[in-house]
Amino acid sequence: MSSEASAQSSPGGDAGARDRPPLRSLLFVPGTRTDWLPKARAAGADAAVLDLEDAVPASGKRAARAQVADAIARADHVGRMALFVRVNPLDGWAGAEELRAVVRPGLAGIVLPKVRSAQDVKLADRLLTWCEQEQGLSPGRVALVPLLETARGLREAYDIARAASRIAYLGALTAPGGDVERAVGYRWSPEGTETVALRSRVLLDVRAAGVPCPVGGLWTRIGDLAGLRAFAEQNRSLGYEGMMAIHPSHVPVINEVFAPSPAELARCADLIAAVETAQRDGTGAVTFRGEMVDEAMARTARLVLDRHGAHPSPPRSDADRSCEDRVKHGNLRPIDGH
Repeated sequence: MSSEASAQSSPGGDAGARDRPPLRSLLFVPGTRTDWLPKARAAGADAAVLDLEDAVPASGKRAARAQVADAIARADHVGRMALFVRVNPLDGWAGAEELRAVVRPGLAGIVLPKVRSAQDVKLADRLLTWCEQEQGLSPGRVALVPLLETARGLREAYDIARAASRIAYLGALTAPGGDVERAVGYRWSPEGTETVALRSRVLLDVRAAGVPCPVGGLWTRIGDLAGLRAFAEQNRSLGYEGMMAIHPSHVPVINEVFAPSPAELARCADLIAAVETAQRDGTGAVTFRGEMVDEAMARTARLVLDRHGAHPSPPRSDADRSCEDRVKHGNLRPIDGH
């Protein structure tokens, strides 16, 4: 078995991570405030993460669990917004019972905190498989999002990402004053320069492990939308495909940053048309808008269009002639012509 194939195999799940939809925004909602789910939906969140861990005091966890389970059972009232649950660490029977309470039809995934190693993921994967069987769900139906909140977990991101095929959304969260800052010891700044290397290394690890939709975060300055935009754009430039959020006002900014603009989509379609026209003329590479492009760039453009629901129309003779005219007039030309 190749390393790429083995990265998608799992002892417990049949559904691969590549079947998961990309998520631009995952908005945390306290488990005690499931009545806020309509606000999350109105904000445009791709997913809501009902939080049973840090957002709920110890005395209220049992009641919050029941509230969250009820919200999942009524998942149709949130429309297309996916529902995730951040559970408490699986360090005893209480954690297993919590999983059993919330895994049911309507649940998109589990967010698992304080993951230290691949063994934590494998335990969660086995427990989720049992819960899926109990609920009559297909194996691997429930996604798993391990949170890398310890130095060891960050260092072992590659092994953690390979530990279960149900992992599709994994990355580095570098909020100020949180678990990661305490574990690593950096001093947070709005520019994020102190964590660029960390976020980049974790991203490379999870990409190498086959995780298709890495997400980062968090931005905790609620009113600083300009700072949020800059941080989100930095994450996108590194290769992340979404972010976790703590406030509904952050969702539209995150969605905009992590979605290609109409101009970007149009450029992808034009690039594909240019490369395919050149290929039909027997040329492997072509100059497109001042840049050399070839099949590798066309594959990337096709992926963007495929992931975001935009597919280029089949080539038509008029479009072909238009491309050929631009080649003749110098807007597009074979690479050996410059």
